[in-house]
Amino acid sequence: MHILRKILWPFSVLYGLVVKVRNILYDRGIFRSVSFGIPVICVGNLSVGGTGKTPMVEYLVRLLKADFRTATLSRGYRRKSKGFVLAGSGIGVDELGDEPCQYHEKFPDVAVAVDADRVNGINRLMEKEPYPEVVILDDAMQHRRVKAGMNILLTSQNALYTKDIFLPAGNLRDSRSEAKRADIIVVTKCREDMTGTERQEITGQLAPKRYQKVFFTSIAYSEETRSLHKIVPLADWEGEHFTLVTGIANATPLVEFLKSRRLSFEHCNYPDHHEFSDSELETLRKKGKILTTEKDFMRLKDKLEDIFFIGIQTAFLFGQQEEFNRLIRRYVEGE
Repeated sequence: MHILRKILWPFSVLYGLVVKVRNILYDRGIFRSVSFGIPVICVGNLSVGGTGKTPMVEYLVRLLKADFRTATLSRGYRRKSKGFVLAGSGIGVDELGDEPCQYHEKFPDVAVAVDADRVNGINRLMEKEPYPEVVILDDAMQHRRVKAGMNILLTSQNALYTKDIFLPAGNLRDSRSEAKRADIIVVTKCREDMTGTERQEITGQLAPKRYQKVFFTSIAYSEETRSLHKIVPLADWEGEHFTLVTGIANATPLVEFLKSRRLSFEHCNYPDHHEFSDSELETLRKKGKILTTEKDFMRLKDKLEDIFFIGIQTAFLFGQQEEFNRLIRRYVEGE
């Protein structure tokens, strides 16, 4: 890996130069960012995948949707459609992508849309009657054409952006200095037993600005697994062998969680947003009972029979949840 990084280093330098020039052009107003007359919350990161954007978007939706007409806008990665698509009857994973499809099925009372052009996407959402009172941008930290009113930057505990380098030698897709645009920094996928000393050390590494708040979260796995037709307690999986299928950026936390429950399983690991081929699906059909992530379930539920998913939610550490909620609601309410 060290040798490979040395080989790829020149490409990272070139990539980083392009990114930095682009950011300078936005900072100086040569490239124009667009603001909107409604609250826009951006959830994003500086690296590629695996920081927990989906559960954070869902957390924000749960927090806001009862009091504000809420919409989510995503790129719709690896969808087969083009342009702006609004979730509705007959619109599925092929048109939306797996994560937006997940949002739509979980929150049918929320407007879920996809558009690679975020400016056009927000404009189209605002043409709705009634139009949304707040838009949550999924994975849009690097999309500077939209000037969000609040930026939430995610970074996982075991892969802090402060320790990373540009693609392709590293995982950064944006400059570390762009963390300055964040109003809130959330350290995700922390151990539940993180100590106060560890919290201070990580905060020191992030070196937040005076206007930035740093929060720490962990992954809370559900004690239930779900299929299209039934709910099975996770405890009922004990004593039987099954296959875990994952197509996410980082499956390690889920694997470690299931092992901590002393469950017996074979792990079939695929790349993030993997599009399963017919031969792969045929192989999986022979595996018997399958457990997967909720995101993967969106793509596999109509193609495999004995398949269940385990849900996750964001859990705040150190009693920070109320402060986080207060900051979000204060922004949306215009205080």
